[in-house]
Amino acid sequence: MIAKTISGLEDVLAIELSVLGAGDVMKLNRAVSFSGDTELMYGINYACRTALRILKPLFHFEIQEQKDLYDKIYEFPWEEYLDESHSLAIDAVISYTVFTNSQFVAQRSKDAIVDRLRDKLGKRPSVDLENPDLKVNVHLFKDSCTVALDSSGQSLHRRGYRKSTGPAPINEVLAAGLVKLSEWDLVTPLFDPMCGSGTLLIEAAMLAKNMPSGYFREEWGFMKWKDFDATLWEKVKADRIALISEARLQMHGSDRSDRAIDSARENLRFTNLYEDITLEIKSFEDSKPPFEKGFIISNPPYDERLQIEDSLVFYKMIGDTLKRKYAGYTAWLISSDIETIKFIGLRPSRRIPVFNGPLECRFVKFDLFAGRKGSGVEVKQVNG
Repeated sequence: MIAKTISGLEDVLAIELSVLGAGDVMKLNRAVSFSGDTELMYGINYACRTALRILKPLFHFEIQEQKDLYDKIYEFPWEEYLDESHSLAIDAVISYTVFTNSQFVAQRSKDAIVDRLRDKLGKRPSVDLENPDLKVNVHLFKDSCTVALDSSGQSLHRRGYRKSTGPAPINEVLAAGLVKLSEWDLVTPLFDPMCGSGTLLIEAAMLAKNMPSGYFREEWGFMKWKDFDATLWEKVKADRIALISEARLQMHGSDRSDRAIDSARENLRFTNLYEDITLEIKSFEDSKPPFEKGFIISNPPYDERLQIEDSLVFYKMIGDTLKRKYAGYTAWLISSDIETIKFIGLRPSRRIPVFNGPLECRFVKFDLFAGRKGSGVEVKQVNG
């Protein structure tokens, strides 16, 4: 099978799949391949935090000319997977191939499948791009084509808990990946001073409590497959739910936007995590450390996502606040404004490339050691 992910999260996804029981784990570009049975496929869809979707390959063929795409897909026994009462959608991805348009590939693949079913069954299935019964993934790389079923349906970042959002919310899979990349120990008090609708904190809390990523979700693609095993699915969920921890956490979020905090509170009420995560309306420069020592993970706004009047002043404020108030903390920040990060004025101890949608970002770590006299931060500074 193939687990798709965000560029930069391949390593953490590979580790996560191995922990969940996958075999033959191999990192690819924005994906990880692995082997396993139906029970594992169900379990990874339900519990994996850093995968966007899980693909189950059906068959593979080589393309010499464009007509091979239609012919080879038509030859496959699609009547074993859907009939005229089912709906269908095609997702096509192409790279360095004889085709130049992924929409054309999707269209020709759809034509081949529905023509096959019309010839075999007398009727053709309908097309439903939003919520199909069967979602087929066609991947073309050079002259190689792999056709797979999308077992996830909607992207796995759609956890089901985010009932309210502010502007430019962070993707849930990216948020979970950042928490894992930070190597947070799941125990140290955690603070997000620019928390928006609370996604980073919720993902961290779900990780710390061993709550499955799909705990609040209701539907996956495989549930509409002809061979869906409802009894096995209930067992998979029950096994994962039994591992949830009831331990209380120390987490705090703040944001200067009252609307964002309202959204975060609504999401926390839905997830029942409001006893673990406290919230307040406050800008970072006016904040006070919520814990004596702690861990900061945050997704501050940057120009491509949200317009800030003066990015340099904003990032300098972040650095000044960290230096003046947060000695003893470890801070991780993500930003696509790679040059502007320098105006934080602290030297990162780590820089990890990761993508937020189409934006190439850096996830940077600052170790804020307390000075010898217990005041301020003892770090090497860099010129802006």
